Amino acid sequence: MAKKQKVAVGNEPIYDAKQLGVPKMLILGFQHTFAMFGATVLVPLLTGLDIATTLLMAGLGTLFFHLVTKGKVPAFLGSSFAFLGGYAAVTNYTNEAGETLIDKSMLPYACLGVAVAGLVYLVLAVLFAIFDSAKIMKYFPPVVTGPIIIAIGLGLAGSAVSNCETNWLLAFIALATVIIFNIWGKGMSKIVPILLGIIVSCVVAVIMHNVGDTPVFDAGKIQALKDAAWIGFPIQKGGIVFGNVPDKSKIISAIIAIVPISLATMMEHIGDISAISATTGKNFLADPGLKKTLVGDGLATTFSSLFGGPANTTYGENTGVLALTKVYDPKVVRIAAIVAILLSFSPKVAALINLIPTAVIGGISFVLYGMISAIGVRNVVENKVDFTKSRNLIVAAVILVAALGMSGGISFNVGSAAITLSGLAVASIAGILLNAILPGKDYVFKADEYDNAKKSKGDK
Repeated sequence: MAKKQKVAVGNEPIYDAKQLGVPKMLILGFQHTFAMFGATVLVPLLTGLDIATTLLMAGLGTLFFHLVTKGKVPAFLGSSFAFLGGYAAVTNYTNEAGETLIDKSMLPYACLGVAVAGLVYLVLAVLFAIFDSAKIMKYFPPVVTGPIIIAIGLGLAGSAVSNCETNWLLAFIALATVIIFNIWGKGMSKIVPILLGIIVSCVVAVIMHNVGDTPVFDAGKIQALKDAAWIGFPIQKGGIVFGNVPDKSKIISAIIAIVPISLATMMEHIGDISAISATTGKNFLADPGLKKTLVGDGLATTFSSLFGGPANTTYGENTGVLALTKVYDPKVVRIAAIVAILLSFSPKVAALINLIPTAVIGGISFVLYGMISAIGVRNVVENKVDFTKSRNLIVAAVILVAALGMSGGISFNVGSAAITLSGLAVASIAGILLNAILPGKDYVFKADEYDNAKKSKGDK
């Protein structure tokens, strides 16, 4: 019998997780689930949408994205925060006491607006299908995508720190555990440091909760865990399919309020795919191409909204996991998607995961978000962006200041609807326009050979 080949873990990238064995692949999948869970369930908590439906649509959306992209891109699609302003514009109202509340009867209208926004992705996808990669990607050189990737990570940094501030000791334990296992761990422990960080810090949290004077776990979440059923149906009323949207004027207002946000999220999508490409060392911008990733993301958003889920987007948290573990096999992400689907049918398990202290999530996020920015730096360095040129400095400077300085984004009115573009969206648009306008472009996209080979093979 041939001796089993030893797997290189932690030092060399792993593109085929089958060599690790099924049990280890399952553990890696759970790790991705933990990474996306906190942010994914936060969106329905803020918008009034259903958590179980959100988890189901995140899982199904991810699997659909992998189907469209031929299983090549290790991306997880979770809840998008970019549309929060759109939901608020449609569903929020102020009562007599001055409190801002959510009118859940308006959620189907908001979902309809998001569904249409998802279809807008197809327009940009058509442009990528018509023109070859080189003609399109000249607008997305490393001097644009690199700073955007950096901004994605740094833009999330404030969230990580604010979460850590709830209990710095727990956050430090989670962070230290991740670092120790990732640097000095052996075998499997080296590629599941996030999962180990959560387990170790949660064990400490249980001890602190029972021994200390200050409760560590949220009382409301503990009660929610006790009340949650073991089995439940994840799709609730609220989407277009099961909702009621009879008022045409409200439909038009919701579409006007929400659809323009897709212009921002499409730019964020390009930045996220760039980040995943830089992380894995594979050019997903060329193969399977933005025309397919945009279709996968856009239609996943539309499908989710039809059934009452939030908009989907590729998740930076999971890109951070890829960077940390160096396991780049998309099959592992698909396992995470299946886990999310299974969790959507168990409110009890979902409530248990949601019980993880905020500080623990902060400690884990501390390193994940930093990893994303570090990938952006690497993208700029490896592509030898020449910052002795003023035009490159200006492009990068505008992107970084716009993304990080405009924390509240830019708001404007379209008719009676207020539209807010996130700082990252403004930065992406400004960077792309500046790069296109300013003279002295020196970047040549290296996908010409791929495009020619694709045409010769008749690949559609």
